[in-house]
Amino acid sequence: MQIHAQRLDYPAAAPEAYRAMLALTRAVKRSGLEERLVELVFLRCSQINGCAFCLDMHGAALRKAGEAPARLDMIAGWREAGPVFAPRERAALALAEALTRLADRGDLPDPVYAEAREHFSEAEIANLGFAVAAINGWNRLAVAFRATPLSVRQRPAT
Repeated sequence: MQIHAQRLDYPAAAPEAYRAMLALTRAVKRSGLEERLVELVFLRCSQINGCAFCLDMHGAALRKAGEAPARLDMIAGWREAGPVFAPRERAALALAEALTRLADRGDLPDPVYAEAREHFSEAEIANLGFAVAAINGWNRLAVAFRATPLSVRQRPAT
């Protein structure tokens, strides 16, 4: 397995911007949305964006929070997973996918927004939007600058 060397230590190179991203992420986590729901959104967006660093981090956070391995295995196929994901989770995942893939369509589809409105308050929808904005930003930084997943960094050399 080839591990690409990290290109840039972006937290050190731009510490003020890095702290601002951390503050946004913390604000989302303190918003009142369920921690697992936010982590599921983070994990799904990271799957779409192919961010190994964030997949490693948010998968580990969900496992630590007691998330069932079967649900983690099915998150990429949540639409086909039936009742494995609650309606509120499904609405959040649909919103997260639509916002992450915004360039594909150009806007947020009305049915996705309507479903979100059934399960979330306006403040919760706004906070989900900020969660998606935050993780997409983190994904872009980690992918572009080849952030090494924490579990890879912690493995002993073989």
